[in-house]
Amino acid sequence: MDKDEVWGGPVEPTVEIVERQVCYQGFFRMEHYRLRHRLYNGDMSPLLSRELFERGHAAAVLPYDPLLDCVVLLEQFRVGALNAPGGPWLLEIVAGIIEEGETAAGVVRREAQEEAGCTLLALEPVCEYLVSPGGTSERISLYCGRVDAAGIGGLHGLAGEGEDIRVSTIGFDDAMALLHSGRIDSASPIIALQWLQIHRERLRRLWNP
Repeated sequence: MDKDEVWGGPVEPTVEIVERQVCYQGFFRMEHYRLRHRLYNGDMSPLLSRELFERGHAAAVLPYDPLLDCVVLLEQFRVGALNAPGGPWLLEIVAGIIEEGETAAGVVRREAQEEAGCTLLALEPVCEYLVSPGGTSERISLYCGRVDAAGIGGLHGLAGEGEDIRVSTIGFDDAMALLHSGRIDSASPIIALQWLQIHRERLRRLWNP
């Protein structure tokens, strides 16, 4: 089997949408699809019934101070973690929904001010990834951002959006200990901290000559 067969999908990638219906429209949207898709053997699949959670796309950034060698982490309540073993207050990074007309970089710069009271002095792209493609189309653009972390901390967030965010600066080694202990257990901070672990020395040379 050659590389194209392994990674390229069916020879003639085809998706036939038979029906699309909006089941719910609120702050988020739920859609129902009836569809078929091309199989690897060239046939079409049976008619499938799938629900898709639509919440738009988002951008996130891990603020990092190369001089103090520390990161900025946020702690806030998340309803999706109500039944999580550690409870619904999660350690996260700065993030926000990309609204129409916005860029991912613009979103993280705005959200860094609103959620953490910090200014991003430089940005390094980390990756883009699909959050949970089995049920949602959401894609996150992930960055690492240079900050001056001196004086950053306290309570932040927009009260009108129900945000109650505690901001802390945490040394790199302590942040990695939180990661390896499982205290940090959502995708964006896990990916960003693992990326920083790989690129930390390069960033310290680049951002703190």
